[in-house]
Amino acid sequence: MYRSILLTVDLNAESSWKKALPVAVALAKTFGAKLHLMNVVPAIGSGIVASYFPEHYEEKMLAEAELHLERFAKDHIAEGIDYQVHLAHGSIYREVMRVADAEGCDLIVMASHRPELADYLLGPNAERVVRHANQSVMVVRN
Repeated sequence: MYRSILLTVDLNAESSWKKALPVAVALAKTFGAKLHLMNVVPAIGSGIVASYFPEHYEEKMLAEAELHLERFAKDHIAEGIDYQVHLAHGSIYREVMRVADAEGCDLIVMASHRPELADYLLGPNAERVVRHANQSVMVVRN
């Protein structure tokens, strides 16, 4: 049923993958699908905000995040699962949809975060992906 599955993770928030990762791995195993593991590093931007960071900070941060993502994949994805890691930089929901389209994914798996008054059902990024993605989206409840 699924040939290519994209799982989004936030390496700084265990809640973004603790329940969603086993679901995505089980689906990949069941269908023999390729698993795409993705982390998005938000852009610092330019101008005043960027001036508070040391020179080349963003490049160093991205290189470190990529190593962390590769290590995470090796530690958490079972042997026999065909996977690829993707580190993106920029707007989270836009990058998720871009990678899903570019890699031909037919399912996106994301975790929701705990409901709060401001965003009762889904976080803002998960909500945008659900509304605008070309693929089916599975939201795993935390």
